[in-house]
This record gives sequence, C-alpha cells and structure tokens, in this order.
Amino acid sequence: MPIARSRAGARTTGVRVLVTRSLLRPLSALALLCTLAAAPVPSPAAAGDGAAPSARAGNASGPSVVPPVPEWTPPLSTRGRYVVDAEGDRFKLKSGNWHGASGTWTGSGSPDDPANNHAGEKSDRMPLGLDRAPLSEIVAGFRELGLNSVRLPFSNEMVHDTRPVADASVAANPSLKGMTPLQVYDAAVKALTDAGFAVILNNHTNTTRWCCGVDGNERWNSSQSAETWESDWLVMVRRYRDNPRVVGADLYNEVRRSVLDDPNWGLGDRHDWFAASQRLGDRILQEANPDLLVIVEGINWTGIPVDGFPHERPTLEPVQRLSHTLVRSGKLVYSAHFYDYTGPNHSGATGLGETSDPRYRDFGRSELYDVLRRQAFYVAAQTDRHFTAPVWISEFGVGGRQETGAKQRAWFDHFVDFLVDADADFAYWPLVGWHEDRKGNGWALLHWDSAGRRAGLFDGDDWRAEPWRRLVEAPGRTGRVAPVDRWSMLSPDHGDFVQSLRMRALPDWDPGARKAACPDDQRLVGLSHTGNRGLCSDAGARGLGASAGAHEIVRDERHVEPGRDWASGYTKLQCPPRYFLAGYSVRGAAVSAALCVEAGGVPGTAGRTVWFDRSDNRPPAAGGGDFAHGHHKGQCAGDEYAAGIAYTGRLGSSRSPVALLCRALR
Repeated sequence: MPIARSRAGARTTGVRVLVTRSLLRPLSALALLCTLAAAPVPSPAAAGDGAAPSARAGNASGPSVVPPVPEWTPPLSTRGRYVVDAEGDRFKLKSGNWHGASGTWTGSGSPDDPANNHAGEKSDRMPLGLDRAPLSEIVAGFRELGLNSVRLPFSNEMVHDTRPVADASVAANPSLKGMTPLQVYDAAVKALTDAGFAVILNNHTNTTRWCCGVDGNERWNSSQSAETWESDWLVMVRRYRDNPRVVGADLYNEVRRSVLDDPNWGLGDRHDWFAASQRLGDRILQEANPDLLVIVEGINWTGIPVDGFPHERPTLEPVQRLSHTLVRSGKLVYSAHFYDYTGPNHSGATGLGETSDPRYRDFGRSELYDVLRRQAFYVAAQTDRHFTAPVWISEFGVGGRQETGAKQRAWFDHFVDFLVDADADFAYWPLVGWHEDRKGNGWALLHWDSAGRRAGLFDGDDWRAEPWRRLVEAPGRTGRVAPVDRWSMLSPDHGDFVQSLRMRALPDWDPGARKAACPDDQRLVGLSHTGNRGLCSDAGARGLGASAGAHEIVRDERHVEPGRDWASGYTKLQCPPRYFLAGYSVRGAAVSAALCVEAGGVPGTAGRTVWFDRSDNRPPAAGGGDFAHGHHKGQCAGDEYAAGIAYTGRLGSSRSPVALLCRALR
C-alpha cells in the first residue's frame, strides 16, 4: 500500500488504511480516510556537536572545486537495457529527486503553516530550499554529489496555479519574486539544464498535497479526469520542447489503490494503468516531442493491507506478460521504487494496517537480490525480449545522521551493492532538506538551515557518504552501445493498437475492427493462435520498409500464387510480392484483414508454413520471449519475414490465426 513519506522527504511508516465497504459499515465516511499514527522518528543524535555547519559555498571535507557534469549530447534514447545519448554513448541516469513543486502540505490545517507541511518543510509549491539558498548553490551541490540528472516532481494543480509565490518563499532568490510556481519551476529547469544536467519531468501528484496515501493522488485520474491529465502533460512537454536537456516524461508517481478500487495492468477499464500510460506516452511522442524518454512506473500497491486479504506491491512484474510498444522505438524506460520499510507484500505501515509480511529490510542479501530481480530488474537483465528496457530506480533512500537502525543501514548497503552489481540507473529521494543545528530532515543529501548554512553528505558525520561514493563512482558500461534488435508486443486486447505513425495519419483501414500495427521501423514476425497478440521486430532487417512505400490491406486470397497453396484448405491473407506483414485486424477472435507494407529492397520469395494451432512453433532460442502467455504462438526466424496469415472458417472455428507464411529476407 502506498505510504506517506517521512521526515527526510522520504516516508513515514504510517499509512492510510484501505478497506472495503463491508469492513466499515459501522464507521463514518470520514473514518474511511483515517490516517494511522506514524511510528516515532528517532531523534537525531547531536552529531558534530560544537562543530560549525559548512559554509554556504561548500564544506570542509567535500571537493574544493565542484566538478562539472560530464559532457553528453541530447536527446536520449534506449538501446536494449541502456539509455544512450545522441552519439550512441551510454548515459547512465545518476539522478536525484528535487521535490517540493508537487506540494508538501499534509492535508489538514492551513498550508501556510509549516507545522502542516511534511517535516515542517513548507515548499510553497516550488522546488524546496529556494528561501534558504540561491539556485546556483543548490545546483552546485547536485554536481558535488556526482549526479548527471534530476527528477523534478510537479503537480497538476501547480501547473494551473496563477498565484504569485510569497516573497519570503524565495528570499534567497530575489529574482524569483512575483512569479507563479510554474514560472519558478521554469527557472529551476533552466538552472539545471544550463549546468549540464538532464531533467526528467515527473507528474508526482494531482494536487499540491504530500504524497502518498489515500489522499486524492492515488491514480492519474483520482482528483481530475484522464483528459485533464493528458492535456496538462502535453502543455508541460511543449513548454520545454526547445530545451534539449529536458529529456524525459515520468508519467505518474506510485499508482496505487484508493479506498475502494485497485489499479490494474491491462483490464481496459478507467483504472488500467497500462492502457493510460500507453496512450499518453504515444500522444507525447506523436503530438508534443518525439525526442523524450517516456518513463512508466510499475504499480505500487493493490489490495487491502490486512492479513488474510490479498495485497501486494506488483511493481514491474506484470510487464513480462504485457509490455508497452510506443509509436517511436527506443524511447521507453520502466521505473520502480524501493524503501527498506516496505516489502513485496508489506505496505510500510506500523500498527493498524501492518501485516505480518516481511519488509525489504527483513531479507538477507541473497534473498533481497532475488526479490529485486523478480520485481523489477529482470526487465533489464533479460535481453531480446518484448519487455527488455532500461530500469530506472527513480526513488530509494534512507535516513542519514539520525538513522541508527542496524536493519535500515544494512538494507541500504545491500541495495547500493545491488545497484552497483546491476550497473543500474537510479534517483535518490530526496536531494534537498532543512535542518537546524544539524537536526531535522535526515533523509536528504543536502540540508540548509534558516540562515542559509548547509549540512552536506560529505561533511564527515553522515554514514551514507561511503556507500554513496561507492554508488556514484562504481565502474559500469561506458562508451558506445551498439544498436540492438528490437522486439515489440502488439496487444489489441480492448481496442486499436496501431503503433505505426504512418498508419495513424491515414483513414481507418478496417472500420469496426480492432487494428494492430508494428512501429514503422519494424515488421510482424509472430502471432498467437488465440488472444490476438502479435510480435514485431527489426532483427536481421533494419529499415526493411520503403521510405515512401505503399501499403495494402488484404482481405482475400488474391495474392496467393497458383500452385503455391501454402495452407491447403485454409483461408489465406497473403501480401503481394515485395510486401511484408506489418499488422493485422481482428473482430473478436477472428482475423479480419492483413496490413502489408512495401519493402525497400527485394526480399526473398522462398517460404515455409509455420503452423501454431496446436502448439507453439517458434525457432530455437527465438527472440521476443513469450509474447502471448498461455496461448499457442507461431514465429518466423530472425532471417525471415512474415508474408501471410492463414485461418479457417470451418464450423465451430473462431477464425483465429493458425499459420504464418514465413519467407527468407534475401
């Protein structure tokens, strides 16, 4: 279950209980949203008693000269499990979260009272710390930490907020006086990108309220319509389109259960996070900015956190059976969050709402590694699958000076070791916090007091400094990453799944049918017998399609050559010579039409029939993985292209595909 972040800008162990109507009949409606008491946060030790906090310009033990962000060339894209820059060089996302613009108000009392803001840190709907330190100093601190990118949360409410920020809220940045929160956000983006950082926009919440319980921010459409969510994203993407160092759109944070409803991955209803993120990702790339990375986080919580009731943190596990295929290849990144006090089936609650399931900190190193691989990292670890993509751990964190728990410290060490071993992309939560006399918000890596004095990670009294250095300085893949074969799933489960920009720009090619089409740089190589799934790839033939090639919709056997009946007794939808299959349409389970696209070269004509009506028929070690779990599948070899689909209209048949005509590429 989603939890409310704690003092350090990380999270409390208290959560809002999610329960069903039947459990709460005697309770009032207000009780539905009852918040559990948070476990006490240990008082920070007076670490460095008598020692003067570091000066505004830096700290005694940090580098005397803040290093620049390493050079890189935008835009970013992906090759297999790696993010790469425009030169094809690895760009490992070494990131942190600069929170505040998504809100810090806890939901009760006046938002202007610091006591009613998370950990007393009142951000006023802006990136935190602008009342205490100049933008330039904050950004220099991020460079000192060894980062190259920043996740910058915002709320939909902030996007529409026209109230000028209070002068006191930008006291350390007088040039920001009189601006709206969005204009201040603009200034933060500019300061970061001018310094060489990559910026990932993150839609953290609907409202400017602290995340993440039953707070109206559970889903992208909890406190607003899905249409508003999409429209706001298009506004934000277009706003920064001319800044090439704004590189990504992190679509929504910690999708989770509301009081009565769970999110899902693929059911096709208004709670379907897979469908919502797929649709918005395509719209961003097609209508607003074709260069952005589209970042999709897994589902953070489903079910009721009570022993005996189903409940879990699905994270990225559903991706192996249903993955995204965007209209532009090489733009998808998956993300996940991990904190010590949550678990694969533990909400993070303490007291009421706490289950007997283990938290991540309860696992030993080996067991923790197994859980992390199962929940998220398999996506990047397995190559040549329909789901293979970079995995960005866009939130993780732990308490600093005041954290004395052995389990918490061990978890952080183990987790950092795992990130190092996996050469994983990451973003720490949070970067900026407040302190007074080196006490207060202990999770941030950089803290400023009310006089503008900084307490930094490298001041000598923060135990996280050593694992942090180990993380940011770890050796990993660098340099050029060679292009890889792409494998993409087509899933017209509940409607059209047309991933071809060319076909999207044309009139409906089979009205009333559900249509599926590969991205324009790929071809169809596999189909399932039932379930309507397809598999696309560019393996062995990148750029197979003609640059201005024609297409044909085939509904009959007009192109079956005399004497070449490759599926006798079956209806065959065959492409004309020099054309290849790039899509199909269905009505129910029945094949309706085949989409054929002209090839740029002269593909081969020798072919074979691949039957898959009674069992899987795929090449040994076939790429793409299981693109239709639980269904029979047929697939052409890596040096072949699909040129035809066969089905039967016999009595009792559903007219679903039974065979493919596979032809040699050359």
